[in-house]
Amino acid sequence: MRRHERIDKLVGDHAEKLSERLQQHRSQLFPPNARKEMRKFTAGEVAALLGVKDSYLRKLHLDGKAPEVEMRGNGRRYYSADDIQALREMLEAGAKVTGTYMPGRRDGDHLQVITVINFKGGSGKTTTAAHLAQKAALDGYKVLAIDLDPQASLSALHGFQPEFDLLDGGTLYDAIRYEDPVPLSDVIQKTYFTNLDLVPGNLDLMEFEHETPRALAERSGSLFFTRVGDKLAEIESEYDLVVIDCPPQLGFLTMSALSAATAVLVTVHPQMLDVMSMCQFLLMTSNLLGVVSEAGGNMDYDWMRYVVTRYEPGDGPQNQMVSFMRSMFGEYVLNHPVLKSTAISDAGITKQTLYEVEKSQFTRTTYDRARESLDAVNGEIEGLIQEAWGR
Repeated sequence: MRRHERIDKLVGDHAEKLSERLQQHRSQLFPPNARKEMRKFTAGEVAALLGVKDSYLRKLHLDGKAPEVEMRGNGRRYYSADDIQALREMLEAGAKVTGTYMPGRRDGDHLQVITVINFKGGSGKTTTAAHLAQKAALDGYKVLAIDLDPQASLSALHGFQPEFDLLDGGTLYDAIRYEDPVPLSDVIQKTYFTNLDLVPGNLDLMEFEHETPRALAERSGSLFFTRVGDKLAEIESEYDLVVIDCPPQLGFLTMSALSAATAVLVTVHPQMLDVMSMCQFLLMTSNLLGVVSEAGGNMDYDWMRYVVTRYEPGDGPQNQMVSFMRSMFGEYVLNHPVLKSTAISDAGITKQTLYEVEKSQFTRTTYDRARESLDAVNGEIEGLIQEAWGR
């Protein structure tokens, strides 16, 4: 006879087992007291990041103008992210054109808030947000990443396991809740990544979805869609760029993030089912944001773009979908797609991005192709940021 099982107990049991195993996995990767650390970069990588020749970098060292860096076998130099930042600041001081090495905000430039959305899982949303935030940080921008997804994948990538590290709160929910909100600075965490801070996520974020209908009914407090923007105003002067990873559904959190945004990035996996679901998503987004706009929400954006993710160039149907999107949306589709790559997915297994993993872990062509595709996408986005600042 078939046993009946209570699904709530079963799922809870599975969650507990999985959480325990994930904690073991983390302990093996990073011992209990260890923090994640950023790898060192080769001289060639640093020259490419700074936009200078390797020979020029070598000359700076010979002339004693560059910071002391780690030397390994064969006299090779290895740079920490802090070393790269110090080089940027030193080179910027002598640059003919302001912003050559420090491309962030200047007087009169507004804070850029990029909201990354899609309500279908598997579209590469978190991967896109994480690589964008990290590349911008490497490029000298001061970046705040916000994990608005209760599933907290962006947080996990940056070394936070929510059910262990955020037992007493510490998410954006604490800052935007309707009763006793805390200053945003209270929930910002420094990461191991120079120039990149993080507001982690966990299941507490769901409380905002539950509390907002009651607040609307009671007409208490400020309107829900202004709450994220109001909080960002508190720390506006400290960052050049905010990247928000939204949950994969269009709830109050996502709408509030969209209201705070100056730019929107929609990730799209180029499969027919994904594009069909995106159609419904766009219709729903339009309807709901229309209501927010009528209630006084700001819907003026600097730009909106679709980014094709997990793209396989040899896949005929995918190429058809990409051509279909380009013919419909034109310049609103980024020119460069993010390639589907074992390098990106393998890096994720150890909770790392492609910018963090050691190149030597992959065959050179696999790593280089994936890295080139990510750099090209992020380079296009950087161009849009600079354009929004009138450069």
